[in-house]
Formats: sequence, C-alpha cells, structure tokens
Amino acid sequence: MLEFLVYDVFTDRAFAGNPLAVVMGADGLSGAQMQAIARQFNLSETIFVMSPRNPSHAARVRIFLPLAEIPFAGHPTVGCALHLANGSDGRLVLEEEAGTVPVEIRDGLAEFEAPVLPVLQPEAPSPEAVAAALGLDADQVGFGQHCPQVAEAGTGFVFAPLRDLQALAQACPAGAAFEDLTRQTPKLYAYAPDGDGFRARMFAPANGIPEDPATGSAAAALAAPLLAAGALTEGETRLLLHQGIEMGRPSRIGLRVTTAAGRLIRVCVSGRAVRVAHGRIRIPEE
Repeated sequence: MLEFLVYDVFTDRAFAGNPLAVVMGADGLSGAQMQAIARQFNLSETIFVMSPRNPSHAARVRIFLPLAEIPFAGHPTVGCALHLANGSDGRLVLEEEAGTVPVEIRDGLAEFEAPVLPVLQPEAPSPEAVAAALGLDADQVGFGQHCPQVAEAGTGFVFAPLRDLQALAQACPAGAAFEDLTRQTPKLYAYAPDGDGFRARMFAPANGIPEDPATGSAAAALAAPLLAAGALTEGETRLLLHQGIEMGRPSRIGLRVTTAAGRLIRVCVSGRAVRVAHGRIRIPEE
C-alpha cells in the first residue's frame, strides 16, 4: 500500500481550487502502474514522489493526467512542494521530467520558476477557428492586441483570448471543430480581461479533463502571448489569474514575469494549497 494525500491547490480554503493527489514512496512503480493510479483518482493531475537523483534536491517526481503523462505542471508543483515543506519556509527543488524546478516558500505561498521559458509556435489559429471550436461568434474572439496563439513552456496550449467575461462564460468545446483545432495541441486555454488581471478556463477533453479548475503550466506559458500582445512592461509584471469560477472551484494563480529588451527572462507562478484527504492505496498489478 502507498501513502497518498489530496490537496486543493491555488486556493486557501478546502473544496475550492484544483484537487491534486500526491502519492508518496513511488520509487518502485512503473509508468503503467502510475498511470493506473492516476486513472483511479481521476483528478486532473496526480504527482508521484520518488527519491531525488541529486541528494541536494527535495524529490524526483512524475506527473500524470488521467490518460497521459506530462513533463511539467503547475498545480502539482505547488501542492507537492508545500507538502514536502511541511509548513517551513525556504527553497526546495523538484526534479520533473521537463527539468529541475526551484520552488520558494514563504508564509504558505509557493512560487516556482518555469523550467522552460514559453515560446510561441509559428502557426496560430484563426479567430474563426477558435470561435467554431468554442461555440462562439468570431467577433467574441480577441481583444486589444490579443489574438489566438499556440505557446508552450514544457507543455503546450492553444491560447484563446476572448472579448469579455460573458464570452468566457459561454465558451464550451464544440465537437468536431474543437477536435480539429486541438488535434496537435490538445489543451485550450481561454482568457478574458478581469480587472487588473485575467479570468481563464482550460479545456482538455482528449486528456481526460473536460475542464480544469486551475492550470499553473498554462499560466506560465501565457507569458508568451502576453508579451506578443504588448501586455507586459519592461522589467517585472505581476498579474492575478482567476480560474475555475464557472466550475464552482474558484482558484487564484499569481503570475510574475520579468522581461528585458522585449524578451522573456523569467516566469514565475505562485499559489497556496490546503490538505483535504490522507490515505493509502493499493499498488496496481503490472
């Protein structure tokens, strides 16, 4: 039997934010066994904690969606780091498949630096294709200099800026049009202006996630579309991202981006987590 914990991440209260399963002592598990456990939990992500390759690091981890492994993700990084810190402040490093991820913890807030700086892909979808994929009109896609993009920072997303919060609330994956748009990059992150920041929704049904309450990896990758849209100032920009509102699982994600000479230098994502469950789970047969 393996010890597991469930945290609600990117929130400071239970039964909000994004649930995460943290499975301890996973050194002896195969990838297939990890995938079976992730399917059993059926949360957006499950993180498996193993002994680090470098003894100065906190842990080596692998992260699984219900249907696939991913090299990096935000809410597992935040939740796992806060669990390993056990209430202490300081810096720890997680060895993820995408690379080493340093995490700073202060007063219950964990901030990690993205292991890979986000980059835009050369081909961007049209507003019409995004509108069809989300069941919207084309004039509801885009605002200011924000236009649809594909970007990645360890994992990729289709970014769909929407005109306002009403369009964001109406958005819903629309069958074949959504499948066509996301065939190469199966996750779509829609966002709209909300005060001094943005409100977002993330859809990845092909990965077993109809909608995600909080997506830290998308928050990190969002820095590239924001830079392209002229939404980042030279130096440091801090933004608050709200997600999960439409799901009844409100989440708050901090985004801190450093730029110089019009280029991304550093992207950091921050959030809190609350433990909501603790137990043991059987090890699947091979």
